[in-house]
Amino acid sequence: MFFKTLFEALKLKDVRARIAFTIFIIFVFRLGAHITVPGVNIENLNTIGELPFLNMLNLVSGNALQSYSLFAMGVSPYITASIIVQLLQMDILPKFVEWSKQGEVGRRKLNQATRYITLVLAMAQSIGITATFQAIATANVVATPNWQTYVMIGILLTTGSMIVTWMGEQINEKGFGNGVSVIIFTGIISGVPSAVKSVYDEKFVNVRPDQIPMSWVFVIALIIAAAVIIYVTTFFQQAERKVPIQYTKLTQGAPMSSYLPLRVNPAGVIPVIFAGSITTAPATIVQFLQRTNGNSASWLNHLQEALSYTSWTGMLLYALLIILFTFFYSFVQVNPEKMAENLQKQGAYIPNVRPGKGTEKWISGLIMRLATVGALFLGLISIIPIAAQNLWGLPKIVALGGTSLLILIQVAIQAVKQLEGYLLKKKYDGFMDNPIEN
Repeated sequence: MFFKTLFEALKLKDVRARIAFTIFIIFVFRLGAHITVPGVNIENLNTIGELPFLNMLNLVSGNALQSYSLFAMGVSPYITASIIVQLLQMDILPKFVEWSKQGEVGRRKLNQATRYITLVLAMAQSIGITATFQAIATANVVATPNWQTYVMIGILLTTGSMIVTWMGEQINEKGFGNGVSVIIFTGIISGVPSAVKSVYDEKFVNVRPDQIPMSWVFVIALIIAAAVIIYVTTFFQQAERKVPIQYTKLTQGAPMSSYLPLRVNPAGVIPVIFAGSITTAPATIVQFLQRTNGNSASWLNHLQEALSYTSWTGMLLYALLIILFTFFYSFVQVNPEKMAENLQKQGAYIPNVRPGKGTEKWISGLIMRLATVGALFLGLISIIPIAAQNLWGLPKIVALGGTSLLILIQVAIQAVKQLEGYLLKKKYDGFMDNPIEN
């Protein structure tokens, strides 16, 4: 189905141009992801070893952080800034609430505010992570550790993050797909070869001949598990609750009826990405304090173990954050007050539900129920691979497999829908260009 839709869409010149532009942006992004910032000793950075929070940040940055490249921060600051701006629109900051009601002009102001917040977050995150790496590494990560070097590295990484954000915006306007999602998608795909090699080395290299059959069993089981997760996730991400609505305007004496589609998981995969970013902050601080205290504080060791997403406590904390962010972001995506107001303006109503406040209350209850299902789904898909790693000692690359699959599937679904939209628009344009002659 996907390849048929893609083949039909590629016949359109506009689609080919958009896909070519997106590929060019991806190439620039991957090129920048391999350029290490000046003043950082990458060899000493590699001596830090396995850091759980580094894996989380690498997932969003496309392994750019591991090489401490110009694009090491990726779109993580932008995602956080976007959520902050959306939160401020919920009757918290009057100016942002006013802008949210000003249409296109207000949207531009909100986008500008998002960029400013992204700038501040990227600078703070860049300097903070650089200082943390310098503190926990066995050798100097920063060649000359003074405030001038830290500021220079912070400026470079912040500039790189803003460039990546700009690339995402260009993909939205001139390319194919959602820009931020495409950037993250590209980063995850770029890590697939190393993931496959990691599994191959662990299961087939330097193992006894009698262990090879069990290695094949593991690989087959891993493929089947991935296929099941892909099928269930695809089905779930496309599931909708169709809310019937009717219009007060009459057509041949009968009221017009339609339905309002609400996704079973209104929040998408943003809660997973945001929870992953948030869990890195305390882990980074604890790692910094632990190394600066010379590993002498036992309570820091216990706290680090508790916050690591590979531990049971860290895994449950990660799942709890996903659930909380799912409820929050569901109400951000589907604002019951605005939806009730828009229905009333259009002369529409939900059968057996009073317009206005009654509709708002009814939609809020529905969103709460949908968010409950979505939160449990996202939480389970994200922690099942981590739990499997803890129980059966699977390769570390498997731990974030559920999160990666969620993001990949969501981007793929968006791509298919966008292609179908292009084809539908083409058919509509063709119909208008060739009206039926009487």
